[in-house]
Formats: sequence, structure tokens, C-alpha cells
Amino acid sequence: MLFSFHETKNIQCGEGGLLAINDERFLKRSEIIWEKGTNRSAFFRGEIDKYGWVDMGSSFLPSELNAAYLWAQLEALDEIQKERIRIWEGYHHQLKDWAQQRGIRMPFIPSYASNNAHMYYLVCKDIQQRSALIAHLKAQNILSVFHYLSLHKSEFYKQKYIGPNLPFSDEYSERLVRLPLYFGLEVQQVVDAMLTFHG
Repeated sequence: MLFSFHETKNIQCGEGGLLAINDERFLKRSEIIWEKGTNRSAFFRGEIDKYGWVDMGSSFLPSELNAAYLWAQLEALDEIQKERIRIWEGYHHQLKDWAQQRGIRMPFIPSYASNNAHMYYLVCKDIQQRSALIAHLKAQNILSVFHYLSLHKSEFYKQKYIGPNLPFSDEYSERLVRLPLYFGLEVQQVVDAMLTFHG
């Protein structure tokens, strides 16, 4: 299983990630790939008398500064998650009537799932409403963003994709907006700005 520590994640250090392995068949190769394609770790354990390149690999090690930054967050994981859920719920409860009046859809968490508070998003009526909302918040120094283009419309894939139209992918990429969500956010400031948007 892979965990991302990209700057947009709940626990982050700018870039990097974690590979968790629960199958011993993959352990040796993952160590070699991590060691830049060498069997260096086996050498340090005294299992071989010299090491060399035995597979592909790369440099995946974070700097000590990044690792320290990440470690402090891992130690405070419960506190960080509680704060993110508090912010998420603050948006959800305070914007409910406002969103309903404007035909804006809010996140829905099914009964079988839990809330990881990774992001808080809204689905606007159309791209015009979304653009107006983003501009409204920007005028008040609040950064909200749309997510990204549909993969089949991105520069790299648009000439390669051969298949049916993907209307739902396009619809959500044109209507979705992400609100700020990070530890220490003054959620009331964002909510108050949202409530003054009448588009």
C-alpha cells in the first residue's frame, strides 16, 4: 500500500511517500529499488561480501529536514485529524442552507465509510457559478481551487484516448471546487466569505 506525503495531504512534507508491504515476496525487491537498485542493505547486514547494481531503482530518500517535519506531524496525527474533521464539519454544517439555496451539492459520506477530512469540496451548478465563487473568494484573499482536468482531456492523453465520451468526468471537472482545509485554518473566515456569495 502506498501513502502520499504530498503537500495537499493530511500529513505532508512537500513530497514523498511511504510503501507498506504485507507480503514477504515483495520485501527484498522493494529494498533493492529503495537502495537505488543495489543490494547495499544486504551488504551492510553482512549477507554478501560486496554490493552492486542488481535491479532498477532510484533515490527515494527524503532529506533529514523533510523527515523531521513529517515525523512531528506523525507524532501529532490524532490532533491533526481531529482538527481537520472539526474544520470539515464546520463547513458542512454552516454552509448547508446556503448551498441548498444555490443548487450547490455538498460532500456525502455513506454510512459504511468514515471521514478522513482530506478535502472539503462543493459541486457547483455549472462552470460559470464555480468561476464566480472562486473569484469572489480570491477577492477576499481566500484561495479555493478547482481540482484538475479530466484525464482524457489533459494534454498528454487527449490525443491518445480512444473511447466513449466521459460526460460525468467532464461534468465534475468543470463544477467541483475545493475549499481551503489545513491545520490551524480559521474556518469561520472562509464561511463568512462564502455566505456573502449570492451567485
